[in-house]
Amino acid sequence: MSGSGAPGPGAAPCRFAHYFVLCGIDAESGLEPDELAGENFDQSPLRRTFKSKVLAHYPQNIEWNPFDQDAVNMLCMPKGLSFRTQTDNRDPQLHSFIITREDGSRTYGFVLTFYEEVTSKQICTAMQTLYQMHNAEQYSSVCASSSCSMDSLASSIDEGDATSLAKLQRYNSYDISRDTLYVSKCICLITPLPFMQACKKFLVQLYKAVTSQQPPPLPLESYIHNILYEVPLPPPGRSLKFYGVYEPIICQRPGPNELPLSDYPLREVFELLGLENLVQVFTCVLLEMQILLYSQDYQRLMTVAEGITTLLFPFQWQHVYVPILPASLLHFLDAPVPYLMGLQSKEGTDRSKLELPQEANLCFVDIDNHFIELPEEFPQFPNKLEFIQEISEVLLQFGIPPEGNLHCSDSATKLKNLVLSDLVNDKKNGNIPSNALNMYELLKGNETIARLQALAKRTGVMMEKMAITAPLAEKQKDGKLPCEEVELRDYKLNVQLREVFANRFTQMFADYEAFVIQAAPDMESWLTNREQMQNFDKASFLSDQPEPYLPFLSHFIETQMFATFIDNKIISQWEEKDPFLRVFDSRIEKIRLYNVRAPALRTSNYQKCSTLKEAAQSIEQRLMKIDHTAIHPHLLDMKIGQGKYEQGFFPKLQSDVLATGPANNNRWASRSTTTQRRKDRLRQHSEHIGLDNDLREKYMQEARSLGKNLRQPKLSDLSPAVIAQTNWKFVEGLLKECRMKTKRMLVEKMGHEAVELGHGEANITGLEENTLIASLCDLLERIWSHGLQVKQGKSALWSHLLQYQEREEKQEHSAESPVAVGTERRKSDTGITLPTLRVSLIQDMRHVQNMSEIKTDVGRARAWIRLSLEKKLLSQHLKQLLSNQALAKKLYKRYAFLRCEEEREQFLYHLLSLNAVDYFCFTSVFTTIMIPYRSVIIPIKKLSNAITTSNPWICVSGELGDTGVMQIPKNHLEMTFECQNLGKLTTVQIGHDNSGLLAKWLVDCVMVRNEITGHTYKFPCGRWLGKGVDDGSLERILIGELMSSTSDEELGKQCRTPPQQKSPTTARRLSITSLTGKNTKPNAGQIQEGIGEAVNNIVKHFHKPEKERGSLTILLCGENGLVAALEQVFHHGFKSARIFHKNVFIWDFIEKAVAYFETSDQIGDNEEALLLQRSSCKTFCHYVNAINTAPRNIGKDGKFQILVCLGTRDHLLSQWIPLLAECPPITRMYEENALLRDRMTVNSLIRVLQTLQDFNIILEGSLIKGVDV
Repeated sequence: MSGSGAPGPGAAPCRFAHYFVLCGIDAESGLEPDELAGENFDQSPLRRTFKSKVLAHYPQNIEWNPFDQDAVNMLCMPKGLSFRTQTDNRDPQLHSFIITREDGSRTYGFVLTFYEEVTSKQICTAMQTLYQMHNAEQYSSVCASSSCSMDSLASSIDEGDATSLAKLQRYNSYDISRDTLYVSKCICLITPLPFMQACKKFLVQLYKAVTSQQPPPLPLESYIHNILYEVPLPPPGRSLKFYGVYEPIICQRPGPNELPLSDYPLREVFELLGLENLVQVFTCVLLEMQILLYSQDYQRLMTVAEGITTLLFPFQWQHVYVPILPASLLHFLDAPVPYLMGLQSKEGTDRSKLELPQEANLCFVDIDNHFIELPEEFPQFPNKLEFIQEISEVLLQFGIPPEGNLHCSDSATKLKNLVLSDLVNDKKNGNIPSNALNMYELLKGNETIARLQALAKRTGVMMEKMAITAPLAEKQKDGKLPCEEVELRDYKLNVQLREVFANRFTQMFADYEAFVIQAAPDMESWLTNREQMQNFDKASFLSDQPEPYLPFLSHFIETQMFATFIDNKIISQWEEKDPFLRVFDSRIEKIRLYNVRAPALRTSNYQKCSTLKEAAQSIEQRLMKIDHTAIHPHLLDMKIGQGKYEQGFFPKLQSDVLATGPANNNRWASRSTTTQRRKDRLRQHSEHIGLDNDLREKYMQEARSLGKNLRQPKLSDLSPAVIAQTNWKFVEGLLKECRMKTKRMLVEKMGHEAVELGHGEANITGLEENTLIASLCDLLERIWSHGLQVKQGKSALWSHLLQYQEREEKQEHSAESPVAVGTERRKSDTGITLPTLRVSLIQDMRHVQNMSEIKTDVGRARAWIRLSLEKKLLSQHLKQLLSNQALAKKLYKRYAFLRCEEEREQFLYHLLSLNAVDYFCFTSVFTTIMIPYRSVIIPIKKLSNAITTSNPWICVSGELGDTGVMQIPKNHLEMTFECQNLGKLTTVQIGHDNSGLLAKWLVDCVMVRNEITGHTYKFPCGRWLGKGVDDGSLERILIGELMSSTSDEELGKQCRTPPQQKSPTTARRLSITSLTGKNTKPNAGQIQEGIGEAVNNIVKHFHKPEKERGSLTILLCGENGLVAALEQVFHHGFKSARIFHKNVFIWDFIEKAVAYFETSDQIGDNEEALLLQRSSCKTFCHYVNAINTAPRNIGKDGKFQILVCLGTRDHLLSQWIPLLAECPPITRMYEENALLRDRMTVNSLIRVLQTLQDFNIILEGSLIKGVDV
């Protein structure tokens, strides 16, 4: 939002400056300590801060930009007044500031602070008195700290302390008879647009006029009146010359299709931070984290803040933006919202002493030490390396080392300040950017230069360009080169760097328009339903992006700046386009014209910016050829004798001549004013017709997540009531954000589930889910750090949990505390069940504390949130944590979110709604941790023994691996085991060695539970294990289903995840093997439908993005899977009557067919068909024999399952079915009307199976273990 193009409605579009302000000491009220600045009285009086006042400002007020006295005073002198004596450095300092009004529009201030001799006797005496008191205190404390025996006191005073006291008094003293006292004063221009260079020159020339020996050509009032009333803003795309006290000043403004105005030198930003650091901070700003800039120098804070926000184009920072945070507003660091703030570091204080309320999501930028601290997890900017490479090429052409300049040494910082002060004092207006002078000197003979030259060669940059700074620096010394040249280079560098950044976004979002959802017929209905509407098709947009971009983009499209950008796009169909959007859209148009790439083809190939030269040329042309010249300053109608010139003192200005502008002597200004007024009237009229303004206002407040009032702290009024009001807004904002986030998480999850209903497990893209959960973790951290009494550790949530744990464990030692117990008993018809898992917040914390992979508190808090979310206990756990009110009171101030009862209840209710869907956000992220599992085998007691005499074994597999074969202890049905996270469980293999008298075993199901997440899986079986019973199987592969936990049922059955598919049910298995014979068999139509559906589900599975696919095993072997459907086909019309009481199975038919193929020679129509048929027969026999000879004791139905799986994997099923349908054994074993004997049915079956040919099917190891084909 830096320097947004046009001023707000009703603003005077023509005035260069709105106010001239003078701040300093008020002789009437004398020395008032500035309590708000939080000064300590240990400091010597010269180092303390005192209250400053606005001494004068002209004009008194402007209706479109009312003068805010407190804010201006606070920002002109953020530290208050400071005093110096003749021995101190009294160089003038320049800084700028920004005031963001409630509607988001901005005003800029440019300030020159200088020192003026104190003439008031009263103030000098007061300072002397303060010193006498201070020195007495110091002396007594020095004596008290020495040893008390007289001898040692004498000796210590003789040696160390005497000298230190003398030094103290010499350096830190003020003697009215010997010293001259100086006090800071500042002059300031307040402007609608950030013309930093021009304002700086004007103020420096004004200051020179005050300090030079000759009085200025005209009274100072003439120059101030001129800039306030007679200098217009340059029109877009034009340049303007106006006059300072000694020299003309030129400024220029970008045209309507260029990047918006930005006058802060990006060169300095890159030199201060270094390229790598800057790109990291830029990424944090894009992802709307909390950014805190830290520097001793106000101007550096401002330069970095404005520089980085400028680079965001076409997006605009939407949250709290305070580049210079006055000392009295430190409580704003407590804001639980994204912010970009600048904090002035005190001399000698290091980062470790800085107590910040929240650091879980903080990007801390120590500008003076070239150092940044980043949040723990955040995605990298797309194509980061190529991007950095491209920027460094631009920097090198201007002779700037990409790793930044003036590394962290203190002396370098001092040197820089010295150079600055020399410049301000020298005769060149002080407008030469500091580093232009010393950079070449610093580089000469420097190892950096060698590295740079190597880099330059690699990047193909011509070496001559490297030398550009040397002649510059040398010419400078002779004063031959106009400072304009340095400035021009800065302008060119600025625009080229900005073009590189803007080009990245143009490439990344070239197709954004295709995904904007324009759902509303008119503006009013859109504004009314804004919250319920999706404005951007995020899922489709992401599915269209190159894989490497996804981690960044999935986070970025969730930000407020992106949402506002899309909102502006939608509004542009009814209103004039936002200027940023207009420029951005025209650039996308241009790309489309130049490279006619199909929008569908997204590549991650890096495309460099091609418009650098043109951008630099347009600025150069404007500065070389001046378009407009303002009226010269002239004599005003002033009273004689007032404001007499006195060297070194800023005169008392005559306010009557500065209070109002001239009567229409500037026709150009007045003409543009009337056209503007006409435009404004038209605009207001159309707005009035189009839309009720209250509605619009309400929307705008809603849309910016926390309303406009929060975008900016109110700088002027700091009464407790205002602070309370602000905190109340924060609380409301956090609650609203929680409502939006949980709703978004539910809608995403439910939406995907509705689509998936019944097809495998429902799952939103892993990526998107992760993004949403990460932003929930961030929200919880911000809620827990709001209103903290004392900060402990980087994660406020984890520190609260630890203190709760400590208290609970103390109570546990004194008495066993009651624990909430889940009521989930897993009953079965045998009465055997999994023991209940106790639900305990502390237990979940211990699980996380035992994870050696996590090294930080922020990481532990996130893991705990993920675990609680997966267990559907997040709301319950947090409720339990907050139920300890004594602890909450100890940790939080009264206004904290967590102590607002009604909001807290609503917040817990929103979190409770997340229990309606299944998350695997813990299991799927921490894939390498060891997890304890518990398994229990449940036999059908009515029909068999509960315990088998043989030696049973089990092997559990999941998406991430398997346990290997584990022996079950004799006579036990339950066992616990620990192994590396298996992910979601998919299959269990169970078997035994058939030894002992009671070897036959009828197993109902196997239950397995993850003891950390509590997820319980049921693996139905319903078949015998044993030789000579059922199909003679000694091992079976069972397919798992996740059991729903009872906590869901409380939430109502309608909102649960659709059930995953199960293993084939007992009933079906038993009917297949003709154990009951009573079950109604499906008819031919139902069987064909079943095949179609099973194949269709597999096709759909492969059409989903890889991360969303879920388990293929279920689609093959589950209840409605392909194996089951083919079994139905093979059972239709199968003569399965018992021959001498022995069951006949499909596998018997398969073996007969193999026997036939191996003995006979087929007769085919032609040679080619014969060869094809032969090879199919050969592979079929090979596969069947491999399954039969595998070292596994799998029964006949199990073998058929393996055959179908292998046939699907190797795309052979469609070749095998016709062979089986044609072979003679079919007539013996199938009825006349069987599906397999119907030519048409077989052909349609082949066609359906052929649709699986295109897919690369990978089978789970457990399905085909031991079969070698």
